[in-house]
Amino acid sequence: MQGNNSGTLARRIIDIVLTVLMLCLMAYQVTGTLLHEWIGIAMTLMVIIHQILNRKWYGAFFKGKYNAYRIINTILTVLVVLSFAFTAVCGMSMSTHAVPFLYGILKISFARRMHLSMSVWSFILMGLHLGVHIPVITAKIKMPGKLKTLLGIIFCALAGAGLFLFLRSGMTQYMFFRSAFAFFDYERSGISVFGENILIMILWVFTGTHVALLCRKNNGKEEGKNNALISVIYVMAAVILGLVLRFAVPSKDVQNVGEHDWSSVPETSAVITAESTKETSEVTQVSVENSVENTVPVEVDDGFILVASGTFTMGSPVTENWRIEDEVQNEVTVSSLYVDPYETTQEEYTRLMGTNPSLFEGENLRSRSG
Repeated sequence: MQGNNSGTLARRIIDIVLTVLMLCLMAYQVTGTLLHEWIGIAMTLMVIIHQILNRKWYGAFFKGKYNAYRIINTILTVLVVLSFAFTAVCGMSMSTHAVPFLYGILKISFARRMHLSMSVWSFILMGLHLGVHIPVITAKIKMPGKLKTLLGIIFCALAGAGLFLFLRSGMTQYMFFRSAFAFFDYERSGISVFGENILIMILWVFTGTHVALLCRKNNGKEEGKNNALISVIYVMAAVILGLVLRFAVPSKDVQNVGEHDWSSVPETSAVITAESTKETSEVTQVSVENSVENTVPVEVDDGFILVASGTFTMGSPVTENWRIEDEVQNEVTVSSLYVDPYETTQEEYTRLMGTNPSLFEGENLRSRSG
């Protein structure tokens, strides 16, 4: 019995360590590439150790009866291991620091998209997995009913905030392979990044906990039935709170486009020319006709900046990290042109093109898709 308790304690400690490592991995903009890779290696080793300690569980996989709780726990455990495995293999195939000798074992374009998706799924599944074990871990803890209700309300509110942050973060785009690149705000503080990830983790732990409470046998007791109803109420309240916050709180501007008066931008489509090499940032040559030769350019004081002509190499070198096979380098020559020093916002793009293809929508966000 003592050996069994020691093994359980070891697995619980590893679960805590894995949770901390996962939170660090999800904070890529804080850790950077080098530390991110080494944390990934550490997490892979901890997962392997956890599976070794869990060997008796695998031995009993096809033994005994499966009730609802055991079915949910088994499915989550298997999915967590698979998601970790996919994340690790894809990450190692893109590694240039921790295990550079494994770089390219998978096609980079596939590995990049799969790694991004599986890392989010691993994050979600780990939270659910931890939550499913909470009722078992806390079964012997006795606390007053009022305190239990207060904690339930607090964690319900935190889970609702976590759902709001999860929806706003764009993780759903990564989960279903809708984006091959993760977009990070590198200007945010580390405390803010970790705080957001913790709230999102609480969302899934909270959900897993109440799913476990719903699945456990109640043995026909009225108390068990009441607990089941309370679990449904808590989860629904967290979902409603998260959705209300999502629609009530304005979209967060990921990038600050700067203070700029866009009222000077022409409403109609125009062809911007750069025939003149006049060195000033205050004058732009604009022709509103299709043929530059038959019209006289009109000078518009709109703050555009002259970019001198030149030649550059376009494409990724073979030594670049995460390079895709079709990124062949080419020498490109560009004529002089005037450009706006501020990036186009989605509101301006929509006004000009009539559509908005961006995945992360917001009038003041940069206009981009995919």
